[in-house]
Amino acid sequence: MNPELKKLSEVLKNKGQSLTNPRKLVFEVLSSHKPQTMNELINLLGKSVDRASVYRTVGLFESLGITQRLALGWKYKIELSDAFTHHHHHFSCMKCGLIITLQDNSDLEASISLLAKSQGLTMTDHQLEIRGLCQDCASST
Repeated sequence: MNPELKKLSEVLKNKGQSLTNPRKLVFEVLSSHKPQTMNELINLLGKSVDRASVYRTVGLFESLGITQRLALGWKYKIELSDAFTHHHHHFSCMKCGLIITLQDNSDLEASISLLAKSQGLTMTDHQLEIRGLCQDCASST
């Protein structure tokens, strides 16, 4: 079993859950693709996992901190949480829906931490999403 699946199995076991085949397949698709809408995830899984199982699995994964939602207007996409991937931020194109993972920036991370501390907050996690137009959409406007 690869290290990511072993970690998933441990997280599930610690919460009284088991690593079922549908859970494994959903996890594998999320770990090998960019953030997905529910429909994209269901289509990628094809007939290997039924629609209801995908929704149940994603719901469980969200409640256990395995996945997180990226808010895109009134829609959202799902990706693995920082517990299973490196911490990162996103740029979302509001015209075509493209999501770009932004390069790590230690100055930005330090600024976010400092901002929280200056407000008397104890930060445990954060997400940053920049919205706008990608190069292609901006040049066609």
